[in-house]
Amino acid sequence: MLILGIESSCDETAASVSRDGREILSNVVLSQIDMHAIYGGVVPEIASRSHMEAIHGVVQQALGDAGVRLSDIDGIAVTYAPGLIGALLVGVNFAKGLAYATGKPLIPVHHIKGHIAANYIAFPELKPPFTCLVVSGGHSLIADVKTYQDMEILGSTRDDAAGEAFDKAGRVLGLPYPGGAAIDRLAREGNPKTYRLPKVKVDGAPWDFSFSGLKTAVVNTAHRAEQKGEAIDRAGLAASFCHAVAEELAPRAVDAALKSGHGILAAAGGVAANSFLREALERGCRKHGIRLYVPPIALCGDNGAMIACQGYYDMLSGLRAGTDLNAYPTLGIDEAPRI
Repeated sequence: MLILGIESSCDETAASVSRDGREILSNVVLSQIDMHAIYGGVVPEIASRSHMEAIHGVVQQALGDAGVRLSDIDGIAVTYAPGLIGALLVGVNFAKGLAYATGKPLIPVHHIKGHIAANYIAFPELKPPFTCLVVSGGHSLIADVKTYQDMEILGSTRDDAAGEAFDKAGRVLGLPYPGGAAIDRLAREGNPKTYRLPKVKVDGAPWDFSFSGLKTAVVNTAHRAEQKGEAIDRAGLAASFCHAVAEELAPRAVDAALKSGHGILAAAGGVAANSFLREALERGCRKHGIRLYVPPIALCGDNGAMIACQGYYDMLSGLRAGTDLNAYPTLGIDEAPRI
């Protein structure tokens, strides 16, 4: 079964063709990073307009790279929630037009479920149930993946997402947007014990996170040094920050995987590309005998392949949408589909 997946929830216009939810025939991602970098973050209006300009060409390229025609496609999957509402609407409306014109089934896909599905592409043997740590620019949570559709949130951030903290720390360190990859590279040159950064515990919620205090601590550390006329050890602060984030995420995810009884932990989302987090997850899983699955870096960020993959399993479950499908800026993975 061939699924065309379309993703436009933030600042990547992406499309992919997958076969049977595991084999990727094409994966085209057009990033808008350069145009948002001068603002230090994503400008929603610019993102929406850029999606409008790019989406037709990206979908055409995905079909061409896969060597298939639109008539060969069995279903059209599209991200409809959560994300920037204007950006989502571009992808949703384009997908609705394709589905209406061709008579193909329209499959609404949850963006976070798509990130989790990136693991199915990288690891054909992986099947639910398992525990998954999802960490990206806008989301940080631990999920119990019971089936391809049924998921429960075990823990989540109480304030900022981990990816948001990376971007803020990157600006403080004078690094280009987005901050994640740049901080990781700089951190490999530093000592993670250079600066003492706070650890947070959420009473009554052992698997919940908080990154607001950590983000503020990085800002204050840099400002205090500036006020005293002292030089900042940029590599040391980057390493200390990456280490602190990894120690917030990895132990909680490993503990959740242990308590769930599945014995399997996966990771997903853009922050899952961070080398400190990957190493911390590997150490924790090795210590407790948990199987760990972390997708390659190319599948950690937003892409159409993950949407095509999740769309395949959603289609098998009977999930369909009509031409009245809307987009939603917020929607939990444990909420019923809004179709």
